[in-house]
Amino acid sequence: MLYRYKSIDQLSGEEKSGTIDAASVDIAIGSLQRRKLIIVSIVPADNVPFYEKMMSIGQKVAYRDVVILSRQIATLFNAQVSALRVFQLLSLEAENDILKVRLNEVTEDIQGGMSLSDALHRHSDIFSDFYVNMVRAGEESGNLSNTFNYLADYLDRSFELVSKTKNALIYPAFVVVVFIIVMILMLVIVIPKLSAIITETGKELPFYTKVTIGASNFLIHYGLFLLVIVVIGVFALLRFMSTDKGKEALSQFSLTLPYIGDLYKKLYLARIADNLNTMLTSGIAVVRAVEIAASVVGNKVYESILLEVSSDVRTGVSLSQAMSKHPKEIPGIMVQMIKVGEETGEVGNILETLSKFYKREVDNAVETLISLIEPAMIIMLGLGVGGLLVSVLMPIYDIAGSF
Repeated sequence: MLYRYKSIDQLSGEEKSGTIDAASVDIAIGSLQRRKLIIVSIVPADNVPFYEKMMSIGQKVAYRDVVILSRQIATLFNAQVSALRVFQLLSLEAENDILKVRLNEVTEDIQGGMSLSDALHRHSDIFSDFYVNMVRAGEESGNLSNTFNYLADYLDRSFELVSKTKNALIYPAFVVVVFIIVMILMLVIVIPKLSAIITETGKELPFYTKVTIGASNFLIHYGLFLLVIVVIGVFALLRFMSTDKGKEALSQFSLTLPYIGDLYKKLYLARIADNLNTMLTSGIAVVRAVEIAASVVGNKVYESILLEVSSDVRTGVSLSQAMSKHPKEIPGIMVQMIKVGEETGEVGNILETLSKFYKREVDNAVETLISLIEPAMIIMLGLGVGGLLVSVLMPIYDIAGSF
């Protein structure tokens, strides 16, 4: 059972808090006392005060923080600093409050005799299965220093790849939002004033002008009702997307989008190749490496495929042969290169080459997408606003010309 405690260090007099896993409260107290701690309070972790739960809502540790932390850990391990001292130092320097608490808890667990991988595994919201299994492999091989170097390099590459892809979508998203806001303001504020001038003449209006005036009237009279429907719809969609079926549907949809689907496919292939390369290089078994890659790939379609691949490999099928059963999602070139790697004993190097190749493909696709989106968005914004104005200004121009 997990207990949350507050204590005072007998040697330094510092206040310490954290969690400890024990069969009973007496065993937990005994373990803490052996660490030279004076127990102030100890309660089951489930009995966290309500105000603490409320304060923790919305707080999290960003992926960027984990990337920086991993690089710091790698640097300290290279300097031959002990694991306990590493996490003591990092917990003191951490700027994120949640991360500081978690690192303190890891320090306490290591001090209590727990292995580093087990201590990290208790904080799975920060340290993924991939991360924990990499550390466990490093402990088993006695080479934690290299393991954290692999982890730091991998997380740097992964963060760069994901950040570049996300940043490419920020600009078009911003333009779309601005476009929607401008159109709404035009229909609610500008168009009604101009349409009043047009309707007073009693002349027959063109079809596109009637459509514009109708849309304006609809937003004015039913805009609030439409907003409520949109909010409810977005909320329902987000709820659905949080379910397994919703995640699977989103994964399928993202891969079927024109051009974007190909970009996502290359992103996931780069991630898979990089994951497998990092884990196999660290000495993790192929079956376990594929299972972990499935849990961190970030797409339900590829997760299912990798789980099937791991199941096939467990029965004695080669990795390349297992992957060849999914030609739509895993291209033949990737399968063939892995097969060559298996025959030559250079699977790690082949996967590293594949990872770099698909990363370059993603970079090129993102740059092309950005170069196409910018003018397309500007044209869309100009046509939208210009179309609205023309639909009401042309009748006014005709009226003025008739006098």
